[in-house]
Amino acid sequence: MKSRIARAALLTVGLALAGCSGESLEDIAPKAERQLPAAIVQTMKAKGISKGAPIMMRIFKEEGVLEVWKQKQNGRYDLVTSYDICKWSGKLGPKYTEGDRQAPEGFYGVRPQQMNPRSSYHLSFNIGFPNIYDRANGRTGQHLMVHGACSSAGCYSMTDEQVEEIYAFARDAFRGGQQAFQLQAFPFRMTPENMARYRNDPNYPYWTMLKEGYDHFEITKQPPRVDVCERRYVFNRIPAEGESFVATEACPPSTQPDSLMAAYKKYKAQQDVAFAEAVKKKAKPEPNPSILGHEEALLVADWTRRRARGEKVSPEPPSLASVNVAASEKPENEAPAPVSAYASASTGAREAQAEVGVPPLTTGSLPAPTPNPKGAPAPAQKAESSPQSPISRFLNIFSK
Repeated sequence: MKSRIARAALLTVGLALAGCSGESLEDIAPKAERQLPAAIVQTMKAKGISKGAPIMMRIFKEEGVLEVWKQKQNGRYDLVTSYDICKWSGKLGPKYTEGDRQAPEGFYGVRPQQMNPRSSYHLSFNIGFPNIYDRANGRTGQHLMVHGACSSAGCYSMTDEQVEEIYAFARDAFRGGQQAFQLQAFPFRMTPENMARYRNDPNYPYWTMLKEGYDHFEITKQPPRVDVCERRYVFNRIPAEGESFVATEACPPSTQPDSLMAAYKKYKAQQDVAFAEAVKKKAKPEPNPSILGHEEALLVADWTRRRARGEKVSPEPPSLASVNVAASEKPENEAPAPVSAYASASTGAREAQAEVGVPPLTTGSLPAPTPNPKGAPAPAQKAESSPQSPISRFLNIFSK
């Protein structure tokens, strides 16, 4: 009886203080400090995972899922839970430029300074776009988040309840000593069946590059070491003595652990067989739309700017495919649209297909790959800071 009276008194005092200060109970018991549900805590205990153990996250656009993995005592990671993504914007495929409304794909890192407990989207954290790969390829954009409020214009948006749990996972891991956690964002689960479905997509070369990192995690259940050279991702590679990875320069000679190389070679052979079978069976469902390279990204970015200025534009962002259909229906004597605004879909496809994949995995020492045939790389872009985390300058999380 006395304990109930005491709790009631504390609640009354809290309400009074909130009324005087203009703060809400949300401020007294901040959402950023809410604990994980008992069911999740019990799941972790059953798996032998401590509250402060390191985490890793994976995102799959097509399936609309965000997974949270935590490290076990043996060093391998285990799936703890997953969430249905409330909204993500754009299409399958990477983010190219500011305003293209694309949610990023790739390997990113999140540090404590990227967490925002006072986000206008309930809670949020910046995923770290552009990372070193993005900057080396001239890709631009800023403030790309995982956040609440179920509203997205280039981010991965969750419900408020979901983001509280996701935020708690990250908070507990940082307090447990993790300095940064890896977030892997993929267009879809990179199974042989899905790769077969998208084998004719212009983004396929980019996705095959991501798949090596995906496969390494599937084999080791540990986040891969990620570096960038020749403007492409490389995974779990150790540069030769005196060498280092530079994002826009030729990849140096490197090695990988023998056990990983052997396991990956066997795994890839199995994947190749399953891929060939899926091609024969014409795996379904049909592929979803994807962004048709940088040209379509520029088209959408222009639409975004015009929409922001209050101009009359189409309800949905444009695509190169729809532009080509409209162009093909114009009378022969009508002047064509400007090339800068209406580049052909084939141009966008060729540009996307020119993405260079990771060199094939071999045994022993890995020599420097052939220089990028595309020529000189685009100048690296200066990283932008997030307004929710003023001390963060998108530190390169993959530097060793």
